[in-house]
Amino acid sequence: MVRTLYPRPRYQTLLERYRDDGRIKVLRGVRRCGKSAILTLTMRGLVADGVKPENIFYKRFDDFGLPSMQTADDLTRELAAAMEASDAKSMFYVFLDEIQEVPGWEHVVRGLHTKDNVDVTITGSNAHFLSSDLATLLAGRYVPIDVFPLSFREYMEFLSASGNQGTGVDAAFAEYLRYGGMPGLFSLRQRDEDDVARELSSVFDTVILNDVAKRLGIRDLALLERLVAYLFSTSGNLFSTRKVTGALRSAGYRISQDTIENYIDALERAYILSGLRQTGLKGKGLLNPLRKFYPVDTGLRNLTTNFSVEDLGFQLENVVANELIRRGNHVSVGAVPMESFGTSEVDFVAEHHQHRAYYQVTQTLIDDLVFEREIAPLRAIGDSFPKTILTYDHARGGITSDGIRIIAIPDWLLSDGADERNLA
Repeated sequence: MVRTLYPRPRYQTLLERYRDDGRIKVLRGVRRCGKSAILTLTMRGLVADGVKPENIFYKRFDDFGLPSMQTADDLTRELAAAMEASDAKSMFYVFLDEIQEVPGWEHVVRGLHTKDNVDVTITGSNAHFLSSDLATLLAGRYVPIDVFPLSFREYMEFLSASGNQGTGVDAAFAEYLRYGGMPGLFSLRQRDEDDVARELSSVFDTVILNDVAKRLGIRDLALLERLVAYLFSTSGNLFSTRKVTGALRSAGYRISQDTIENYIDALERAYILSGLRQTGLKGKGLLNPLRKFYPVDTGLRNLTTNFSVEDLGFQLENVVANELIRRGNHVSVGAVPMESFGTSEVDFVAEHHQHRAYYQVTQTLIDDLVFEREIAPLRAIGDSFPKTILTYDHARGGITSDGIRIIAIPDWLLSDGADERNLA
């Protein structure tokens, strides 16, 4: 199947910015989120700029999730032959896709970096490939670029580019919320639930088998899949690993808390899951902070719940959490002391350098009691950083008398967030 490639300007612009600057570009993110397509688009741009094809080397080291079994020595010889056949007076561009599949690859990349007129870009689908040892080996010599499934803004751009310009924002968001933003969905002839489920199942299986089970040597795949299904279906709830372990033991699995922690760490390193820790606000520390876990894509999440519509509120939280992370924030879950009823939760605290912003996410603000429940924790924080309530409906909007913004989630997703930073 020939896949149509649509532009990803955010990532293409970053690669262009760092082009020829001497650093290794490292694209990292969950499998099938579009890293290979970004490389292809970048190479097309190089040719359009006049770079000779023989001065571009591209190698992909997985094929539908199966490793190529190439060795570092094989790759070194192949690169040497390609460089010998290139124009030595011009820059030589190297693109190594899913490079973690090659044992000892880091020494190949380090060797390339020592050569003149060589520009290197690599991709990887597991944080293990940028381990502490590798980070030391390449210290100061690489720039990481995190790649995600489509944002809602990108999703709308893909809809337009694929001939669906007439799809309204609300209808598009409902589909995005249900099926997620994996770029491969746009290669389907029809995006009905069965075809979407097959595409997402392929992504899910590849990540679980290649980037988690294989890497950790996990034999009990049923337990791993049960853990993932549990974390995905309960995303948005505060957990401790002890609680997760207890839930699995109650389901009949013999498992230790340490093993569960290792599995969760592996899922996070495979970029399929993000764990957000609780943080105490107003100077109040937490003795035993809990965590919320959010899948990298709502489509993958909903796959494990058979696309249930009963937990819309958690799906909305998931979309907002992913977007805050995508925008480069450190994201946590806030706990704020309330005079009337102890500690209350602020859905998300987003920090970027010296800036901070707070977010509540709700399905509706039609009911006055819901409105007061959502806004009270934000008012209790008491600092001057921006505070926002994000809602699925359009019942309320604007800015309250005490400066709290209310905005529909689709509208917020289509913005770039700059106005929030400027409010601080």
